[in-house]
Amino acid sequence: MPPFPQTRLPVTDVARQTFAQVFGGPRRIFRAPGRVNLIGEHTDYNLGFVMPAAVDLYCSVAIAARSDRELHVYSAHFAEKLVCDLEPPHPSPRGDWSDYVIGTAIALENSGFELRGANLVVSGEVPLGSGLSSSAAIEVSTGAALLNVSGHTLDRKQLALACQSAENEFVGARCGIMDQFISAHGQAGHALMLDCRSLEATSLPIPSNVRLLVSNTGVKHQHAAGEYNARRRQCEEGVRLLSSALQGLQSLRDVSAAQLEQHKRLLPDLTYKRCRHVVTENERVLQMADSLAQGNLAAVGKLMADSHRSLRNDYEVSCAELDIMVDIAAGLPGVIGARMTGGGFGGCTVNLVEGRAAESVGRELMAQYEARTGIHPEAYILNATDGVTEVT
Repeated sequence: MPPFPQTRLPVTDVARQTFAQVFGGPRRIFRAPGRVNLIGEHTDYNLGFVMPAAVDLYCSVAIAARSDRELHVYSAHFAEKLVCDLEPPHPSPRGDWSDYVIGTAIALENSGFELRGANLVVSGEVPLGSGLSSSAAIEVSTGAALLNVSGHTLDRKQLALACQSAENEFVGARCGIMDQFISAHGQAGHALMLDCRSLEATSLPIPSNVRLLVSNTGVKHQHAAGEYNARRRQCEEGVRLLSSALQGLQSLRDVSAAQLEQHKRLLPDLTYKRCRHVVTENERVLQMADSLAQGNLAAVGKLMADSHRSLRNDYEVSCAELDIMVDIAAGLPGVIGARMTGGGFGGCTVNLVEGRAAESVGRELMAQYEARTGIHPEAYILNATDGVTEVT
């Protein structure tokens, strides 16, 4: 793979060709993007604020309706096929790629959408385990495809909520709404500041002279294996303990930094650190929205650095490789800001870079990282893109 894959294998063509080989006949194709989160990590399941952008790495689903209620699903990446009946009893999770497809179908049915059976081919280019939300891209593209061939009008908010339910209830990852929402609602050239309680979103133009450089550490994140869910439980414990002093408290979204400091005696040290990250991260998202609107890129860079420091020290979801990559980027000319992005424990960093410096920064970042870790990374210069859509 070249260091900056500006021209990647078009997943829509892979889905189209594979469908012809596996199933034959006419089909429709839907694609949904992955995402990078500029700031606001682990705040979504605390009903706080996040600032993601959909990026032009996609999952595509080719689909044709069947006359029965069976889903025949083929993964182009794994060269594997499975069959699932939409009639109860529903299958149990298998712990692999198919859970995101089957879980989405079940969640849509549970939300009141009666689905037709279908033949599907799933093809993706979002790096697996990278923190760029390949799971949401699969869920949202699958959901849009199933709704379409079943004759339902696409409601992007309902789709995102159903896909979140699939990941929570079927896959077993207690994620918030951010990944599915941005994959459904992304806007080209913009990030969205999303209020994860009200689901109100504000479009924030990304300056035209700024590029998104996403660098993959090559370390697969493991938050689905338990750490992610553990962090959520720790936040819930913090809410429970703080509720004795803060009446009407529903989530950490409702706690200010001053209130947290005032009542920190109620919390075990570890719980306090987890809460401090979430509370201060919510404040950083709001400050970054203001800084972007004002064109204050120096403030944007500082907020990203503060976010990474909090994720490393208070939330403890970074790792040595992520820290090294952020540290290298912070010292390179042309870098506005750098931080880990996604759930953590590996995956990617996001770097806001002056446009003219993007390729030179990417090459130097990869070279220094490989020299320090022995791991050959990948870097992508990405564009903010639209959410799920049908591809002709």
